[in-house]
Amino acid sequence: MPLDSILILAVDTATEDGGNIVTDIVHKFKIQGWNFVAQLVNFLVVVFVLKKFVFGPVQNILEQRRKRIADGEAKLAEVEHQIAESEKRTQEAIQEANERAKRLVEEARESATAIGEKKTQDATAAAQAILAKAEEAAKAEREKMHAGLKKEFGRLVTATTAQVTGKVLTDEDQRRINEEALAKVEG
Repeated sequence: MPLDSILILAVDTATEDGGNIVTDIVHKFKIQGWNFVAQLVNFLVVVFVLKKFVFGPVQNILEQRRKRIADGEAKLAEVEHQIAESEKRTQEAIQEANERAKRLVEEARESATAIGEKKTQDATAAAQAILAKAEEAAKAEREKMHAGLKKEFGRLVTATTAQVTGKVLTDEDQRRINEEALAKVEG
């Protein structure tokens, strides 16, 4: 009987009442040899069935899940890398756009300054042209007034000479007196 061989192998431990622990357990739980062996075989069969048909598939499922999680983490790392690259490219594009905008603003400022200077030069040229025309008009008006004054002066001199001399002057006399008077006034 196998139970006896188990009992022989068991350590001889004395209990308080002087019996062996293994013997006490066997009697207390009413373990019978062939029933124990049958239960042990049943237990081993159940363990084998569970290992083959339950634990094996569950372990495969867990392994697949681990693999999917690892793949997901790898993809997540790749996506994070792509996001970082995208952010870097975005920052570079923003920086480039800012630099272009600064250049455009500077060019616009320079262009506005150049246009302002050209407008100032054009306005100065126009003002000088207006001044030249005004001077020319004033000169023409002066000459006109001067000619009118000469004529009036000549008439006054002729009238005065005619009254002083008491004689009527001819056109030739009037012309000669006017020329002499004007020569004295201008000289």
